Amino acid sequence: MAKTFTGTVSSSTADKTIIVKIERRKTHPLYRKQYKETVKFMAHDEKNEAMVGDKVSIIECRPISKNKHFKLEKVLETPKLREDALQALKTDETPTEAKEDKS
Repeated sequence: MAKTFTGTVSSSTADKTIIVKIERRKTHPLYRKQYKETVKFMAHDEKNEAMVGDKVSIIECRPISKNKHFKLEKVLETPKLREDALQALKTDETPTEAKEDKS
């Protein structure tokens, strides 16, 4: 049975490759304190459809390269505002427009 994980895309700069970050909460056996454990997996994205910030599902497959053993199953959720869209909004706004908005 192939393993399936759900995580967030942390990088999509390489062609047909995404890096998916998966966070788990664990409890320390002695101190009973909860902490986060993060694991990153490289996954194959054939159509380059996943972008940074997307919540995706990946599934285990045959080794595609030295580090890629997963492929993108589907994009579950996309964020409402992406980082690149926020940067574009910041660069479009001029100082005179910012002063008019405040008054």
